[in-house]
Amino acid sequence: MSRKQKSNRRLRIAVLISGSGTTMQNLVDRIADGRLKNIEIPIVISSRTNVEGVSRAEAADLPVDVVRRMDYDSTESFSDHLTLTLDVYAVDLVVQAGWLVHWILPERWHGKVINLHPSLLPDYGGKGFYGLHVHEAVLASGETESGATVHWVNNEYDAGEIIAQRKCEVLPDDTPETLAARVQELERELLPDVIEKIRRGDYRPPRKQKKKKHDVTVIQPRDEA
Repeated sequence: MSRKQKSNRRLRIAVLISGSGTTMQNLVDRIADGRLKNIEIPIVISSRTNVEGVSRAEAADLPVDVVRRMDYDSTESFSDHLTLTLDVYAVDLVVQAGWLVHWILPERWHGKVINLHPSLLPDYGGKGFYGLHVHEAVLASGETESGATVHWVNNEYDAGEIIAQRKCEVLPDDTPETLAARVQELERELLPDVIEKIRRGDYRPPRKQKKKKHDVTVIQPRDEA
């Protein structure tokens, strides 16, 4: 693909939300005013019904599908429905924007899902580290800096390859809320920048790891005297 073709390439993204949808709204606004070009959101998926993010998506005339973990017998069946929905809308990239539910990525979706996390991973990531819980932990540990991370998603919490990060200072009088506001300022710039660079091909998906063959020691029979 030529440089011109890359710059004109359109990218269809699904946005996954679980709450207020402010990160999704930032993307919607940037697409509308032209700061984020050649990006289309054909579907927003929420893991909860009565959240502000659903109302925001509907106000922006975006298709919304609510897929709740509680409606399925297992993580596997929940994940199957979610991935089939993504397949139907033929998206190129999935953006987890405040998505709080674990799902199992099938092989075909590896390298096509990114997540925005409110810390400098690998610190303060993993199960239970989301929202204000992250900032409370950062302050409790006496950190002098924090930030935001966008990473590729795999089947472990916040463990995928890091794509990009931005940092901010932690101030002596910070509360979890004031630190969260400062990190969110970083997130508003970081995520659109990463999406644009993925669209242009500047960021490549992580290479699939080849299964290693077990080392086998072959013992040659000794010549008998």
